[in-house]
Formats: sequence, C-alpha cells, structure tokens
Amino acid sequence: MFSTDGRWLACASDETGQYEIYVQPFGRSSASQGPRTPISNEGGFYPVWASNGKDLLYQSGDQIMAVSYSVKGGAFVKEKPPRPWLSKLGVTQNSGLPMWDIAQDGKRVLVAAPANAPRKADHDLVLLQNFLDELHRRVLRN
Repeated sequence: MFSTDGRWLACASDETGQYEIYVQPFGRSSASQGPRTPISNEGGFYPVWASNGKDLLYQSGDQIMAVSYSVKGGAFVKEKPPRPWLSKLGVTQNSGLPMWDIAQDGKRVLVAAPANAPRKADHDLVLLQNFLDELHRRVLRN
C-alpha cells in the first residue's frame, strides 16, 4: 500500500514465519533512503495509511492496530509501539483480500463481514436506494 504522499510502501511479509508489516522507501532514490522499517511486532497484514499523514493502520488478529510515524531527514521513523485502534473488528480470516477500510475522515471503518457473522446494532449499515426520489417525496409531502 502506497503512502498518501507516494514516498513509502507498506507491505506484509512472512519472512520471519509470521506475517508482519514493514515500511520501505519508494522511488528512484529509495536505495539511498535507508532500509525497510518493521512496524508490527505480534503479526499483521492489510496495511492502510490514515489520511491524517501521521498513522499507519493494519490488522492483527481481530484488531486494527495503529502506529504513529514521522519523517525525519528523509527517513521513516516509527514513533511509538503499535496500539489498538479498534479492539474488535469482527473478522479474523486472512483471505488474501482486505476485509476492511477506513473512511477518509479517519473516524469510521467499513468491514466486509461474512453473511453468517453475528450481528450487533453498532455494526448495522442502512442503504437507502433512490435517495433523490425519497428526498423529493419527503419534501413534497411537507
């Protein structure tokens, strides 16, 4: 996954025997900018860059973890250890495809949960088809 500024590439690798998240420079001069930086420390996959330009999110088990970062002297610097950003995602399977994504505002998460997953009120999604028709109907009614 490319960072919002296009300078960094976040990826998952299982070279240690377990999938972990790493960040490495991207671009023509990437070799001179330093080695890749380990991000996760207890497993991770599906990295996502937050739109705030300060956090990298990834899935670890049933959680979304966040790591704050900065760029100093052209080098990627992991500021603190990973912290839970969402403690119960509702999906743990590693299907090879991301099962979640974060909204542009950084406050909401969309999760593609399996059809047989238990439902909770805080996970319901309401879709309104023909929104403009419904809006027109309600405005004319009043």
